[in-house]
Amino acid sequence: MFTGLVEETGDILALGRSGDGARLTVRAPLVSRDVRLGDSVAVNGCCLTVTAQDGETLAFDLLDETLARTNLNQLAPGAPVNLERALAAHARLGGHFVQGHIDTTSRVLAFEQVKADHRLEIALPGEFARYVAFKGSIAIDGISLTVAEVRAESFVVWIIPHTLAMTNLRAKKAADLVNLEFDLLAKYVERVLSVRGA
Repeated sequence: MFTGLVEETGDILALGRSGDGARLTVRAPLVSRDVRLGDSVAVNGCCLTVTAQDGETLAFDLLDETLARTNLNQLAPGAPVNLERALAAHARLGGHFVQGHIDTTSRVLAFEQVKADHRLEIALPGEFARYVAFKGSIAIDGISLTVAEVRAESFVVWIIPHTLAMTNLRAKKAADLVNLEFDLLAKYVERVLSVRGA
């Protein structure tokens, strides 16, 4: 479980294909100080297991499912990725509950500066539209954000300067692919209502 509060942006060093998956290697100066083999780390919001560590370098093994469902397979060496260690039981919950289970990827439609802030508009696939609500929570590349506007085929969030500086959003542009995880509570509410209606 994560909070969607990014601790640092790491740099992709390599993505090597092997058999039915791949190995992702990331430089992570901060996060690497306090992780061990087997620990969970959210990489662009995707919960991955640390399978190797060498100083500031962490490695993760990716299944085909992970490669198909996330944007990790499209990122080149040098690309920044958002990193967050798993939530400790005694820690403050500053964002929202993020599982690290990516629901889908989607394209950035517009990313523009408006005064000190940035307006980010992302395409909203129709099959997931029911999970997005005005002022609701959403994780974009693992970043906990608040939905400011829901449109017919997209949604909008606003990015403050601190978030821009501390995450990979500073490198994003229109047409880039981002990972989306929709609010866990919305999914459970839908499930409860569907069971009751059965």
